[in-house]
Formats: sequence, structure tokens, C-alpha cells
Amino acid sequence: MSQDKAPLRVGLAGLGTVGAAVARILATRRVALSRIAGREIVLAAVSARDRSRDRGVDLKGAQWFDDPVALAAAPGLDLIVELIGGEDGPPRATLETAIKAGKGIVTANKALLAKHGVKLAKAAEKARVPLAFEAAVAGGIPIIKTLREALSGNEITRIQGILNGTCNYILSRMETEKLAFGEVLADAQRLGYAEADPTFDVGGFDTAHKLAILTSLAFGTRIDADAIHVEGIASITPLDLAMADELGFRIKLLGVAVRTPNGVEQRVHPTMVAKGAAIAEVMGVTNAVTIDADAVREITLVGPGAGGEATASAVVADITDIARGRLAPPFGLPVDALAAPMRAPMQRHEGGYYVRLSVYDHPGAVAAIATRFAEQKISLESILQKGRARQPATAFTRNGAENAVPVVLITYATAEGAIRIALDEVTADGHIAEPPQVIRIERE
Repeated sequence: MSQDKAPLRVGLAGLGTVGAAVARILATRRVALSRIAGREIVLAAVSARDRSRDRGVDLKGAQWFDDPVALAAAPGLDLIVELIGGEDGPPRATLETAIKAGKGIVTANKALLAKHGVKLAKAAEKARVPLAFEAAVAGGIPIIKTLREALSGNEITRIQGILNGTCNYILSRMETEKLAFGEVLADAQRLGYAEADPTFDVGGFDTAHKLAILTSLAFGTRIDADAIHVEGIASITPLDLAMADELGFRIKLLGVAVRTPNGVEQRVHPTMVAKGAAIAEVMGVTNAVTIDADAVREITLVGPGAGGEATASAVVADITDIARGRLAPPFGLPVDALAAPMRAPMQRHEGGYYVRLSVYDHPGAVAAIATRFAEQKISLESILQKGRARQPATAFTRNGAENAVPVVLITYATAEGAIRIALDEVTADGHIAEPPQVIRIERE
């Protein structure tokens, strides 16, 4: 360790699960981190609402602040770590104040970055201070560093990932234990994997925030979270998972960004993934990201996507990089060099589709449905009709729904717009008892 470098004095805003884990790592690995960084790293100040809570680490040597913004403005600190969460309010003010004060910043706040990341990066570049956010996406998986640095010699064509452990846990248990969504969600809430209000996770919004960040890094564009098509997993049924298994697929909630002739397509939705794909084997709360590029072809990174220790590992890695003196554009390119995002309309998406219909058991109904698909020039790879099954009562169920049978259509590659037109016509024809289930197929 160089003896002529002053210690890096860190201010930590937020002492929840991740923040407390960061403090513990900085304490227990203090000597090792000093050797790696070439200077001592000191946790000099913290901000938290409850000073009396036991966080499993001695914080007596750190100055306490009730207000994280005051922490960010305090003299004598070199780096502010924001682990509060939330896209506006105190977290945003904390980071903006730190930049104005000439301090580097580390954050795990994907929501804030998805909304304000470009502005923060611009301000950090102007102030010549580092902005690092490895922990914002996929927890302990070093995906930010991989995209920004390790793959700089590649042109990336696609990035897709399981970016939310809660959703992957729910789908995994639904598949293996043949359980309904609501039943597994309740278990996930009891185990602490899902919030009391799980909408942000199961609705796909958490994945969308993370995907927006990865898209910017992968394609050199400004963050465009509003362009992401988002669907959640609440509509997935045990029947869908059983059909996927029969067809050689698994259903995963994926965030996908791909370069197309129409622009960069960004989407979050349940996806049929071939069982032979590496990402299909990822079960439980684990995350995974697959990158397609010209030189390396395809690589998949798998690891813990959440949890105090895993996320803290990524935070401490950023702190160590900054202690070494690393100063690079947060999104790989200077903000002024990031391209304006060119959105690819979802209606132009082309791919295979799984379509499950609850079809009234009347003569000619399936043939009439196939005709509607043919009119939109949609080629069907297969039609599977299961035995008559009692349909669940829903607000959409019509009289006679007990006479409906599940019919599954698998299409060859076709346009999203054509699928939607065909399904609107099938619905108008009165052949189906419930709204269609549509799941995109992501083929290798």
C-alpha cells in the first residue's frame, strides 16, 4: 500500500440490509481492501434514522447524520454511497449535493438511475467526479463492469436477463410444484422474497428499470425507460407452465434489449425459453444475464441478484475502484457521445408466439380461428388441443364457459401487430370464453 496517499473517507447514506453489509465488509476487510486499492478506505460518516439499532458492526468511529443531504454536503468526505432507494426526494438530492460538493458517488438505486441517470452522469463528468452503480443491476453479478469494460472490443447485438429474483422464484416453484401464482406469491411474501405490495416486482417494473440501464451500456444510447414494453407474470397459470414443459420450454420473466433495423427494441415480459439455453436452467431467486456479441458470441453470467451480502459486494467493488483513482464515463461513453435512443415499436417485433385460447367446444371453432390467423399471414407451427377442462370463473367468463377447452397455437416468426389483429378478430367472432394468453418465444 502506498503510504503517500490519503485515506478515502466514505460517507454511507442508508444502513438497511445492504448498507449494514457494506459497513461490515469495509470493517472486516479493511486491511485487504487497503492493499488492493493502494490506500486506506475509512467509513467516516453514516446517515440513518435509527441510531440505536444493532447492525452487527461497530459504527462508533463514524460521524452520524440524520439527514443524508447534510451528509453529502459535509466537509472532509471524498465519496458518498447512497443506499436509501427511491427515484426522487432525498436520494436524488443526496447525489446531486455530493456532485456539487466535488465528491464521488456510488449508488445501488436502479429507479433513480433509470429516471435521472443521464443527468447525473452529465453533472459528474462536468465536476470530474466518479459515478458508479454496479449494484444497481443483478446484485452480485458484475454485469455493469462486463458491459462497460470487459466487452469493449465487441459489438453487442442482444442482451437478455432474469433480473428479478422474486419473479424467478415464483415461476420456478409454480413449475416444479404445480402451484398457482397467488399461492406461491403468498409464500414469497412470508419468506421475505416479495413485498407486501408486490406490484413493482411481479408487474415487471423492477426488471424494466434494470434493463434501461443495461441497454444504455450495451448500445451506447441514452437511457430510455419510457420505451420499454412491460408485462408482468400474474397471468401465468400452471397450465401454461405445463404446456411449456411439453413443448421443450421454460417460462421466465426476461428483460430483453436487441438491436433491430427499426431501432433498439426493449421489452419485459414472460418468455418461453428453450430448455437447452443456459438462462433456462436458472431457478429460484438467482439472476442471470446473457449477452450476444460478435467476438465472444454468447456469454451468460449467473449469480445472486439480491440480498445484503451480494449487493454489498458490488458496492464495495465500486468503492475500491474509486479508491484506486478510476474515473471513467459512467455509461461507457461521455454523455454527449451517447446516441439518442431510436425506439423500435413493439408492434414491429417479430418472433414466435405461444397463444393459449379457451375455445368453446363447437364444431368448426378451431378451424375458424386458424383461418383468422391465416388471413394475417401467420404460419402455425402446431395446434394442440387439450381435453375439456372446467374453466375458472372470472369477470370475462361467458355463459357456457364450462364447455370450453384449452387450445394452444404455436406460431412461426411473425409480427406482433399481426398477432394482435388476429386475436382481436377471434375475440369478436365469439369463439373464445376468456381473453387470450400470449407468451413470446425467444429462440436461440
